[in-house]
Amino acid sequence: MSVTAENLDLAPEDRLRADLYNYLGLLLARPPDQMLLDQTASLQGDEGQMGQAIHGLARVAKVTTPKAVEREFTALFIGLGRGELLPYASYYLTGFLNEKPLAKLRKDMAAQQITRAENAFEPEDGMAALMEMMGGMIVGRFGAPATLETQRMFFNNHIAPWAVHFYTDLEGAKTSVFYAGVGAVGRAFMEIEKEAFRMTAG
Repeated sequence: MSVTAENLDLAPEDRLRADLYNYLGLLLARPPDQMLLDQTASLQGDEGQMGQAIHGLARVAKVTTPKAVEREFTALFIGLGRGELLPYASYYLTGFLNEKPLAKLRKDMAAQQITRAENAFEPEDGMAALMEMMGGMIVGRFGAPATLETQRMFFNNHIAPWAVHFYTDLEGAKTSVFYAGVGAVGRAFMEIEKEAFRMTAG
């Protein structure tokens, strides 16, 4: 799917939000290669909670190798039978995979003209996919950029109920090293988004 020309009018803060959603989605979908680790190592943050989380992740990325982070990713999300964490909305909200939260998401995806990639075999309610969907909606990857109200509804329905819980678990997982930093960034970002959507609610 290609990004439409309409996103050229995006406000800088929305571009940053979309970039961060896409970045988290990328890190949760597969282990980062050396190029992505190098890019992560060059990130800089300010003194706020989010800035400190970014700074911490960059510091770990500097001393992480692709092989080490691949082992970590496997232990966290794949494992023998299953990984340490199951990063799916259905599991976090009901205790089982492929439950009502997934059916609800598929309905909202259809409404937003978001289609599942042909080579994707994981349920659509995984955190990696949800981060990618949010990033795509902001920039207009699935048509016109989503309105703030549409973004808020999607976030509140599919991400807000479990994202902070998931990222907190990722931060504290026993096999997390690099991904502890990803968890810290994700948790801080989700808290910022939740508060921003609350404050702009009509």
